[in-house]
Amino acid sequence: MKSPHIAIIGTGNMGKSLIAGLIKNNHPAHCLTASNRGEEKLIDVQKLFHIHTTTNNVEAAKNADVVIFAVKPHIVPQISKELASIVHTRKPLIISVAAGIEIKNLSQWLNGYHHIVRTMPNLPASIGSGMTTLYADPTVNQQNRNLAESILRVVGTIVWLYDESLMHVATALSGCGPAYFFLVMEALQDAATHFGLPQDAAYLLTVHTALGASKMAIESGETLSTLTQNVASPGGTTEKALSVLEQEHIRELFKKALNAAIIRSQEIAQSYSHSS
Repeated sequence: MKSPHIAIIGTGNMGKSLIAGLIKNNHPAHCLTASNRGEEKLIDVQKLFHIHTTTNNVEAAKNADVVIFAVKPHIVPQISKELASIVHTRKPLIISVAAGIEIKNLSQWLNGYHHIVRTMPNLPASIGSGMTTLYADPTVNQQNRNLAESILRVVGTIVWLYDESLMHVATALSGCGPAYFFLVMEALQDAATHFGLPQDAAYLLTVHTALGASKMAIESGETLSTLTQNVASPGGTTEKALSVLEQEHIRELFKKALNAAIIRSQEIAQSYSHSS
């Protein structure tokens, strides 16, 4: 099967991560083109991946079967209008990784083009361990859904949503989520050093405990509740610690945090709607 020609518009962290993942997964270098306004990042990409690069977005997209918008959200309207003509001529699949940009707005900026998949990768995509949420315009066929899925899998795991409004919840959970875990790990490390553990030992114990717990959650097939109960022996130290966290309403705290992130995500999306 012929490999699709993919144009990556933007070579920041996410653009580079996608290029690296595609190359690692044996996508032919000659079927990749990257564009960026600044030449410095393009030189870096060319040296690392040996793909065609250009500062001209239209040139990047002119032979593309897939065009990936891997740019900051505020740049998307300008780039969309720039590419609208070639997109209608070439009819590629558009994949957006720009946070907060709803499909209706992107479609409007592309003069009514609808073959669009919106995605929300998170930071660990930069090391190939990302979690990406995808939502497709209803007009996108199964073949292009599969294509979008195969591209985003090169930077980690994927999950489809079938209601675009839930992208706000996914953003609050997975997009913001790494920071929650970093904060929890930092708090545990600080608590351990407070009680006498050396900093380096506290760090290793914290991050590797988190890693092991995450792997166990993924591989065991057990629910998170069951796994928690398996560690918490009746009358033991874990049960005592968990009771403190429950008494301090840790679950409600996370609900409040996610709610705040959801509201902010909705506000950001609304601001781009107004700029249409």
